[in-house]
Amino acid sequence: MKNIISKTLLGLGLVISLASCRKTDSPLTKITPTNLDSIAANYYEQYLKLYPLEATSQGDLRYNDQLPINIDKDFISGEVAFYHSVQDQLGNVDYKSLSDEDKVVYDVLDYTLKDKIEAYGYHPEYIPFTQFGGLPLNFPLYGSGEGSQPFNTEKDYEDWLKRMEKFPEWMNAATENFREGITNKMVLPRKLVLKMIPQMKAEEIITSDFEKNIFSGPVKKFPKNFTPEQKEKYIKLYQDAVAKNIIPAYTKMGDFLEKEYLPKSRETDGYSSLPKGDKIYKFYTKSWTTTNKTPEEINKIGLQQVAMLRAEMEKVKQQVGFTGTLEEFITSVTTDQKAMPYKTSKEVLDGFNGILAKITPKLKTMFSVTPKTKFEIRQTEKFREASASAEYIQGTPDGKRPGIFYMPLPDPSKFNVTSGMESLFLHEAIPGHHYQVSLQQENEKLPKFMRFGWFGAYGEGWAHYCETLGPEFGLYTDPYQKMGYLSDQMLRAVRLVVDTGIHTGQMSREEAITYFLSNIAYDEAGATAEVERYMAMPGQALGYKIGSLRIRELREQYQKQLGKKFSLAKFHDELLSQGCLPLDVLNRKMELWAKKQK
Repeated sequence: MKNIISKTLLGLGLVISLASCRKTDSPLTKITPTNLDSIAANYYEQYLKLYPLEATSQGDLRYNDQLPINIDKDFISGEVAFYHSVQDQLGNVDYKSLSDEDKVVYDVLDYTLKDKIEAYGYHPEYIPFTQFGGLPLNFPLYGSGEGSQPFNTEKDYEDWLKRMEKFPEWMNAATENFREGITNKMVLPRKLVLKMIPQMKAEEIITSDFEKNIFSGPVKKFPKNFTPEQKEKYIKLYQDAVAKNIIPAYTKMGDFLEKEYLPKSRETDGYSSLPKGDKIYKFYTKSWTTTNKTPEEINKIGLQQVAMLRAEMEKVKQQVGFTGTLEEFITSVTTDQKAMPYKTSKEVLDGFNGILAKITPKLKTMFSVTPKTKFEIRQTEKFREASASAEYIQGTPDGKRPGIFYMPLPDPSKFNVTSGMESLFLHEAIPGHHYQVSLQQENEKLPKFMRFGWFGAYGEGWAHYCETLGPEFGLYTDPYQKMGYLSDQMLRAVRLVVDTGIHTGQMSREEAITYFLSNIAYDEAGATAEVERYMAMPGQALGYKIGSLRIRELREQYQKQLGKKFSLAKFHDELLSQGCLPLDVLNRKMELWAKKQK
């Protein structure tokens, strides 16, 4: 799952008290809450006012016309001041008198504030977006009429016009930040910048043929109650906005990246080559895993996991009667026609629906509590499928928008089930992200910052753990699907080795791609995209395996400890009952649960 639910862009968060801001008018109100519930509620209310795209994604429409310049220096200093003010409020709470549930709330908020304050010390704003994530990549989704920005009323159409109007200002601020990054020697690798330039110049975004521009989507699907006059009015307004705001902003950014930023970008791949790079990477390692494990410890875990999974792959190799080396087998499955049974996109999507039908009866034995939010499987939009991976985008808590599992299918006949079709579904869809995220959002007992919060180690760890449930669901009986599952497990193990290797200077991009391909059934383009993702988001890829291993350890620990009193459904329900948590907070929570089971 891409970090859409948000650890916001590059792990950023909220803002307040921006009286000093020149570029951003603060809509925030000054409130001094006194108890934990009101501290948590006020914290998140301020957050949504200043991160309104998050509100939109959650179905909160109050700020749908706003697009703050959240990468601006003054905005950020106000944001950090806000975190400190909330910390002061937490200092007045009597922790010992809180209930077990409220202690979890306190711990999560305390952890969040410390993490965000520390993050800004390393100037993530110098890299406002990458080839893998950021507003310029997400903005066309909102503006296509197919994303979370609604287009049901005249106000909705007006709201989006205002956001388009602000977009060039955000892009100008991003350019200034990139320039400041150059001055401070905090720049992206050249190899990544080369990928960003064509993204900014994508035909669907900068074409002056309005009909073919992705931003024309909303005026192709008007609400039924719109009059001909309304339709005519908005077609004209949207044509003008795209021509005046969107096309020039993307074109200008593409030119800046190509002519000014690319020559100043770096030839190195990892953070260790940046000023204070080792320190910054240690922070991202801690932040994304929510543990105190060092890059060296994580690298070691990765190597152990890779060795164990290679032994499992050897068994599959023997099962299908392949006589070459394991590396040859891993490479051969990428071209084996038996692993590519589909001809059309519909057949692939039907295949995913078939997996859902197969696992549905077993879900009842593993979960007592299931989401109300509906679920859909869709093909990724054409404009972004070349650089997209499979992903889950959450629905709205009111159930109006379903959770969506997106699958890019540039060529369905080349869709290979050893890319982990069954395990991918368990991870991205059900019971992975769809169960975890939907249950979290639907739980109105949680404070909103937790209902809509995200910790990669827990969220991705849960989804990765769900892959390991395949045998219990009756999946992975086909050797190619089993190889796909092992490949998905291996992907996350390799990430531990490669992410730490690149950012501590032990591995180059090319060495990382070679190592990746010797262990995983990807083609070179897929392996390259993965490695470049780790280069763009240091530490983000570590959470999956670290979180999954922790959840599996907890399950085994309590199965052993509780014996016949252990219920897998109750364990899963408890694990998911308060949403995403830092892993150490999860440990304490599950320990209390186990005591009650006895």
